Amino acid sequence: MKHSLYAFITFVLFLFAAGTIAQDRHFGLGIILGEPTGISAKLWVSSATAFDFGLGWSVGGDRVGNYKGGYNGGSRVHFHMDYLWHWFDAIHSSERFPLYTGVGGRINTGAGYNNSIAVRGVIGIAWLPRQTPIDIFLELVPSLQVVPSTGFGIDAGLGVRYFF
Repeated sequence: MKHSLYAFITFVLFLFAAGTIAQDRHFGLGIILGEPTGISAKLWVSSATAFDFGLGWSVGGDRVGNYKGGYNGGSRVHFHMDYLWHWFDAIHSSERFPLYTGVGGRINTGAGYNNSIAVRGVIGIAWLPRQTPIDIFLELVPSLQVVPSTGFGIDAGLGVRYFF
């Protein structure tokens, strides 16, 4: 038990001791509104890459076309994790507006989506103010549900995170 605690403390210190990165602070936590609505987190792992996490609920359907699953239109719990690549030079401005893309996965449960798994592709833009440790983002996320049946959907969200 004692060794596990030391390993955990060492890991946390390693995360916070890494070099300067694009957001100047490594971990952000905030909210996302849309499909889903809930908590959003981001962990920078380099100057241009990050992990993105979301936990929330979805109140509308995200299916496009003829979905053959048992979706019943109710609310559901949504969890996703993505790996993102950022392009800081795509938009020339005195502010930082990186475009980003990514790939990840999603798990939904409830409303007929019980234990559904999807592959996500992420396309977005963020605003990272130079004087404030926040980011404001807008993203569009096409998804391909692969379990328990296949279906194509689109999630979208607007969010803000504070970086600690």
